Amino acid sequence: MAVKYFFDEAELEDFKKNVDYQVAFHPITFCAYVAATRQRGDILLGTSDKMGCSNAKYVMGWKELDAAEIKSHLKYTKDWDQAERFVKTKKRLPAGLLAFATAPLHKTPYKPDLIHGVCDTLQSYHLANDWDAVYDTHPFEMIMTMNSSICHGCVQCHVTRKFNVTQMCSSSYTAGKTEQGEINWIMPYEQMEPTVHWMLERTIRDGGVSFPRTGETYPGFDICKLCPFLTFKKPH
Repeated sequence: MAVKYFFDEAELEDFKKNVDYQVAFHPITFCAYVAATRQRGDILLGTSDKMGCSNAKYVMGWKELDAAEIKSHLKYTKDWDQAERFVKTKKRLPAGLLAFATAPLHKTPYKPDLIHGVCDTLQSYHLANDWDAVYDTHPFEMIMTMNSSICHGCVQCHVTRKFNVTQMCSSSYTAGKTEQGEINWIMPYEQMEPTVHWMLERTIRDGGVSFPRTGETYPGFDICKLCPFLTFKKPH
């Protein structure tokens, strides 16, 4: 799923004139935009008046720090001062964001700023390994923030231009947007192709992304690299 942040009025107007897009009927969360695009394939345009999440508004630069923003973190923190300090550590977009768009990657009508995906933890491990190798970076740093997993995850990726893997917000499952075992990954758009190229090279070189497959499924298939010790037979 591709995310685009619009800071240029002409670029935004060109999008509105030439793209078949939809807007939210009611103000909704940023992660609801993402989920609708990912699950339905919609191209969506979000503006500040259709953003119903104060946490997202804060990291996107559409509101300043206030008492309500700090209060929304008290359910996780020890006290008010800690909540305020934690909120202030979040990355924020530069001032002047006009709108954002979300679109399925295969029919993205613009050059994305970043790619957001959802996968299981093992898949995210391989993505992170391959990104590390391509960009000669180690160890891999996973950054999580309270109350702003996807919205801040995307903002952080855009600001730092670094790949990140981060957990879901606590409400993602109960709100029906994700399953319990899924995890977010967010990568700068220009880093996706080199990462995938290396993954393909490594797959060819090593016979598989993870480890060689024999075609036989048994406990050792995904335990301890096909350990031959984990075998069974019929009793005599």
